[in-house]
Amino acid sequence: MKRHKQPFVIANTSIPPGQRRTVDIVVAKLYTRSDMYMNAHVVHGKSEGPVLFLSAAVHGDEINGVEIIRRVLGLKLLNSLRGTLIAVPVVNAFGFINASRYLPDRRDLNRFFPGSHKGSLTSRLAAIFMDEIVTRSHYGIDFHSGSNSRNNLPQIRAYLRDPAIRGMAKAFGTPVIIDAALRDGSLRQAALQKNVPVLLYEGGEAMRFDEVPIRVGVRGVIATMRHLNMLPAGKRSSKCISPIQASHSTWARAGGSGIFLPKVRLGEMVRRGDTLGRVTDPFNENTITTISPVTGMVIGQLESPPVHTGDAVIHIAAIEDMDAAEGVMDSFQREYEMDQLLTENIF
Repeated sequence: MKRHKQPFVIANTSIPPGQRRTVDIVVAKLYTRSDMYMNAHVVHGKSEGPVLFLSAAVHGDEINGVEIIRRVLGLKLLNSLRGTLIAVPVVNAFGFINASRYLPDRRDLNRFFPGSHKGSLTSRLAAIFMDEIVTRSHYGIDFHSGSNSRNNLPQIRAYLRDPAIRGMAKAFGTPVIIDAALRDGSLRQAALQKNVPVLLYEGGEAMRFDEVPIRVGVRGVIATMRHLNMLPAGKRSSKCISPIQASHSTWARAGGSGIFLPKVRLGEMVRRGDTLGRVTDPFNENTITTISPVTGMVIGQLESPPVHTGDAVIHIAAIEDMDAAEGVMDSFQREYEMDQLLTENIF
């Protein structure tokens, strides 16, 4: 006898197989006594499969992930979904509304997981997200952007010692994967302690939509869901970036205060000792050169010229095989330039 798939239950809401629904999860009350919600959209496929969550705006000013999730939810591919997709485009609604990285108590949500129902506002939101989203999932992808006027090359940061995470990271298809240790209080760490592997995707800047990082994110979600057997394989083999793996990354810092003038671009290869830029002053009387501390790929850079001594200005992923990395970046640039031309109006 054929077993019927069960409804998916979240926040006391039941979603039957083959249906989708937006669920309002109360997280706090405002001063006005009105409720503040964290909204989750659930797509519950007709066929059995894993549960994947997508989350964005954990930092309220990092909005590229909001658009990535919006576009994913509009894909007709989801009609063939196996398993369940939980999409939370705005985790930190307080920060999103106020264009702020933080919550009203000035805490960073991504340092307070798994949270506590008896703690601060930030800690309580973390606990609700763990209870309602993470513990109902088998996998997760968390979307971020650069902060404090910094721009990030599309990249995956992942704990690559875990084989499930490593497989997802390679499938996603960014030009570079950073083998990033788990940080105390992070969503990645708290989720993995619940046996839920999570990727962290970085791309673009805070408080703006960056088209290439958004497209990379949408295609990465599709590729990862296919890797997890949640979506059928494409009718034709699509191009796939074979990412370069970096053992670690480091920031080059301004050696003095003034105006930073970069000499490198995102995705550029640099060698240890190369000039990354210079710090000067409005009169051009004093100049301090910023030197690369490692050999690798530029994966992040400061976009705001005024700097103080010690400010992080250029982020570099340490890579040994420079020829392979250059090949990956050439393929990435060609693919997304062509993708821009062919799919300008697809979304």
